[in-house]
Amino acid sequence: MTADFAWRPSAKQLEAANVARLARALGCADYSALHALSIDDPNRFWRAVVDDLGIPLARNWDAVLDDSRGVEWTTWFAGARLNVADACVHRWAREMPDQEAAVWAPEDGGRRSLTWAELSHEVRRLAEALRELGIGEGDLVATFLPMAPEAAIAAHACAHVGAVQVPIFSGFAGPAVSARIADSGAKAVLTANASYRRGRLVPMKEVLDQALADAPSVEHVLVWRRASIGCPMTTGRDSWWEDAVEDRPGTLEPTAVGSEAPYLLAYTSGTTGRPKGALHVQGGFLLSIVRETAYQADLRAGDRVLFSTDMGWIMGPWTVVGAMACGATVVFMEGAPDWPHDRVWRIVEDERVTMLGVSPTLVRALIPHGEPDADVSSLRAVVTTGEPWNRGPYDWLNEQICGSGRIPIVNCSGGTEVGACFLSVSMLEPTKPCSVGFPALAEDMDVFDDEGRPVRGVVGELVCKRAWPGMTRGIWGDPERYLDTYWRRFPGVWTHGDWASVDEDGYWFLHGRSDDTLNIAGKRIGPAELESAAVGHAAVAEAAAVGIPHEVKGEVAWLFCVLAPHAAATPEEIAAAVADELGKAFAPERVVFVSALPKTRSAKIVRRAVRARALGEDPGDLSTLENPESLEEITRAV
Repeated sequence: MTADFAWRPSAKQLEAANVARLARALGCADYSALHALSIDDPNRFWRAVVDDLGIPLARNWDAVLDDSRGVEWTTWFAGARLNVADACVHRWAREMPDQEAAVWAPEDGGRRSLTWAELSHEVRRLAEALRELGIGEGDLVATFLPMAPEAAIAAHACAHVGAVQVPIFSGFAGPAVSARIADSGAKAVLTANASYRRGRLVPMKEVLDQALADAPSVEHVLVWRRASIGCPMTTGRDSWWEDAVEDRPGTLEPTAVGSEAPYLLAYTSGTTGRPKGALHVQGGFLLSIVRETAYQADLRAGDRVLFSTDMGWIMGPWTVVGAMACGATVVFMEGAPDWPHDRVWRIVEDERVTMLGVSPTLVRALIPHGEPDADVSSLRAVVTTGEPWNRGPYDWLNEQICGSGRIPIVNCSGGTEVGACFLSVSMLEPTKPCSVGFPALAEDMDVFDDEGRPVRGVVGELVCKRAWPGMTRGIWGDPERYLDTYWRRFPGVWTHGDWASVDEDGYWFLHGRSDDTLNIAGKRIGPAELESAAVGHAAVAEAAAVGIPHEVKGEVAWLFCVLAPHAAATPEEIAAAVADELGKAFAPERVVFVSALPKTRSAKIVRRAVRARALGEDPGDLSTLENPESLEEITRAV
């Protein structure tokens, strides 16, 4: 076995890990045996999860799954009744009412917190207000809110009455908000009058009003007074949140719904102008998420969680459902994590955060600011997701934040449609730099070649060979798009759209999106490998690799690079560095220096937009971009 490990679990860490306790309960000697049992005996596995974590069910299930309509439409936990809000909030209000449940770190300073009893009361009061507006089981409610405890209150109030939440990214402009509300047919919207981002006041209610001009389904809008400013209010439709909940008793009991009751409609951007709405259900989403937070990220009651995300991305619901179902305190960070540049580290120190969630791109953005001048010793783990790692930034995170292997980087990968992770580091096994560990519990993963044959040691398509509880129940309003996107390339097998590989020791790695793959000199390569080689040059802070058609070679690579502060390099130097790392055949045809790459607000680089601008083509849906002006620079540069 190769010995290049970033972290090895100590005897104390092994003994304390939640997943070790579950393995002992099921008589499994190691993670491999536990994973095999989770696949082969799902009924025994999921019952053990419910028992081990004390998940409150109003009624247990009669059958663990039903695939009679085909694997694509598998349902889970038939006969079970539950409520996500009860499992995530009201349970802890009964068990530890005076402990902190939610903390708010607003961008303009200050601090506010709620105990579990207070959070439960606020959820019940908002649920009562929704009920009075006629919102009940199956109704869709859009939430357009900054990261604050109100985001959790809104999510759980919807679940409390059996409504379906439609979280929308707080930084979207009107057209993107409108597209999601119109597609969902939401009956009501919960929003804020404004929020802060990089020191600027963002008028969220004004943005929403623009959006509602093309979203006629909305009958009610509740507005939280986040900032001390006025905003337009439409008579008969709009009400202040505070007024709507005032004088309500907060005694409404949660509605026990069936396991397959719709819970969440989460939108992910498409390559065209139409986003995809992934539908999740109460039972499957809750159990899939808590399986991940408890047994992959090792969260437990009393932990303190900070994830740099937004409710409009799947890691927002991951935090609000997964962390709270474990009894962990959630720290909500409004605004940008790097404004000012050391803000995320300061919050870790001030709030004694035990689990931090970040993306590789955010880490790369923080590195130029140097070693953090904050005490991060409270951390027990750092969870990372969103994109493949490259070695330099991974090592920096491990050395500067994780104490050179004192605590693990829990790298994981899933997606909006997955409802949790497919792959994840395990607390029972050492971690390899940049690896996503192993298949997560209950996920039957494989890597296929073009003919659908399993492969090892080479890059192939990441697939899942069986249904799992957290899978989307389809793309909203478009079952054919759902089947075409995920199930028809290899019939009966979920094709995720990621390149992956498994090394000789059984560790899994990701290599970027398969639809981004380059075919150079007859050899396929993921853009992440080219980018990692470029970032390996001391002068390069970030890079995006795209394939460009070539009359002779078929396809060549262009690299768009952002230089580190005060660094200098020539295109030839960068191309040579890539060739030295990957071989001359993979040397980029062109290296272009730009000041910024187009990114989503969750810090993912949008390669398809880079490629489209380089080719002068329509880049499709750009509603998720934080910095669309970067595309104009790319256009000028090429």
